[in-house]
Amino acid sequence: MEADWIWGLAGGLLIGFAGAIYLWGNGRIMGASGILGGLVDGSASNEWLERGLFIVGVVLMPALLYPLFNEVNTHISPNYAVLIGGGLLVGIGTRVANGCTSGHGVCGISRLSLRGIAATVFYLLAGGVSVLVFRHLLGVI
Repeated sequence: MEADWIWGLAGGLLIGFAGAIYLWGNGRIMGASGILGGLVDGSASNEWLERGLFIVGVVLMPALLYPLFNEVNTHISPNYAVLIGGGLLVGIGTRVANGCTSGHGVCGISRLSLRGIAATVFYLLAGGVSVLVFRHLLGVI
């Protein structure tokens, strides 16, 4: 088995475990866009510490693990316009879909949520079409 598949499996297991702990610990879905969105729009005034710590952990953990696994090949585009545009489109998409892949894909599917399953199917289709268009037709990524 290739190392990329093993790392993907390990990452998926860790995200699933984190989602289960988050749900078990406070009874809420671990949707990263909802957690961050509540901080940005101020709707999570009584949960700012919990949400803030979650976001700090998401940002800090890769930095802490980097010395152990310093060879990281992300294949990220050097084109800043593509990176900014992609980030904005993902942000808009998570608001339109009322959630992101961690909320719908990981937590929604595991709870057999029809909305989560449908959203994940459309995320995957949109991702496939995006790769087809932007990489293979336009060559920008």
